[in-house]
Amino acid sequence: MPKIKRTSDEWRNKLTPEQFHILREKGTERPFTGKYNDFKGEGVFKCGGCGHILFESLAKYDSGSGWPSFYAPVSATAVDEQRDISLGMLRTEVICANCHGHLGHVFPDGPAPSGQRYCINSLSLSFKAKEDLD
Repeated sequence: MPKIKRTSDEWRNKLTPEQFHILREKGTERPFTGKYNDFKGEGVFKCGGCGHILFESLAKYDSGSGWPSFYAPVSATAVDEQRDISLGMLRTEVICANCHGHLGHVFPDGPAPSGQRYCINSLSLSFKAKEDLD
């Protein structure tokens, strides 16, 4: 899949203001407010900016953090990770490998089999139900 490149104005026209803030300005939604935090549907979670498949519902679990959490992305090439030193702490940012939209952060305190917790903003995601997959 070719990488998505858009100007800020193009992203603003495509996304809601809240999505733009998270995906393009590296914002964060308040914990326990996102529509996918307690969501239990079966299918795949896609990037809210470009539609790239990021996570399978089978990898989703309740971390108690207040954000949708996954123990692994759908593939090794679905997301990219980069160092984040904002807010005076060292974290690993998770971005969409296709459009480079900010998704959230990954922490080394997740369950088996990976031991990782991909803590992702609901507003950076969309969902496609299992029965609607091609």
